Amino acid sequence: MLKTKDKNTANQVPIKISKPRLDRLFSGFDKCRIMVVGDIMLDRYLWGAVSRISPEAPVPVVEISKEECLLGGAANVANNIAALGGQPLLLGITGKDSFASVLKKELTVRNFSINGVFTDSSRPTTVKTRIIASNQQVVRADREKTHEISKRLNKKLADYIDKTIDNIKAVIVSDYGKGVINSTLLDYLISACNKRDIFIAVDPKESQFFNYKHVSAITPNHHEAGFVVGKKIKDDATLVDVGWQILDRLEAKSLLITLGEKGMALFENGVSEKNKRLLTKIPTLARRVYDVTGAGDTVIAALTMASAAGASLKEAAFIANIAAGEVVAEVGTAQVKKDRLKKLAAKYI
Repeated sequence: MLKTKDKNTANQVPIKISKPRLDRLFSGFDKCRIMVVGDIMLDRYLWGAVSRISPEAPVPVVEISKEECLLGGAANVANNIAALGGQPLLLGITGKDSFASVLKKELTVRNFSINGVFTDSSRPTTVKTRIIASNQQVVRADREKTHEISKRLNKKLADYIDKTIDNIKAVIVSDYGKGVINSTLLDYLISACNKRDIFIAVDPKESQFFNYKHVSAITPNHHEAGFVVGKKIKDDATLVDVGWQILDRLEAKSLLITLGEKGMALFENGVSEKNKRLLTKIPTLARRVYDVTGAGDTVIAALTMASAAGASLKEAAFIANIAAGEVVAEVGTAQVKKDRLKKLAAKYI
């Protein structure tokens, strides 16, 4: 059950989703074609066990028993869309190297189109390598360059957006600060969506936070939200102050701040004539937390899928909250399947 309150009152009113309504929303997931634009990565996992300390330095020696490559960044968002029954259209950049071949193979195995994935020979494919021992991350090594993409590649992405956007139900901007998302591309994409009344959601990066103006939804965590305003979120009062400041400056329709073990807070503009601004607090539903890797990807994927299927922002945030609670219980980059998410959601209505 969700709790909603007006900005200027402490009164809270429960919001429910009926079983027939939930069924209708999830049945709409299969019809959703979602464009995902952003920083494509490869998440590489080396699994093993520690039995001794290195004689060379005071560090553990991990004996590797398994290696795994998974889709990361914007590619993981696309993977979440597919797990929920949607049809992702992925746009981004790879390097010209062996990891690009591995990444594209992982995409094609899942029947994702790679027509919107372009090559930038000036950078390596972004790879995050995690060494895991006894279900705990020992170290992470990143292989990346984060300079802004060239005007030539910017135009290629813009041309591809222009060619495909009329067949899209919603757009996700997955910004990991690796150089794909820039002000020129953002302005073009947001304008194209708003002209067509297409839902556009952003998983932001602090460095250009206030470039995401006029979007449908933006999903920072509480550290990111507090940082861009210059105020740490430590209680309800600072949460409310930070949330409305961000929403006012972005002139966005909504802001969903993820609060870790405290759940989520949804700020909405222009809800109705009676309540033009609403704040909805959603308690966490995570049973246990093993790994938060990719949790933000799951949140924005589930929020956007539900919105594209006809859910209100409150309903979509409720569904996204349940999806996040499921994936943080897994080690590594995880996704939740549509049927599993529907079953979990039915328990809480």
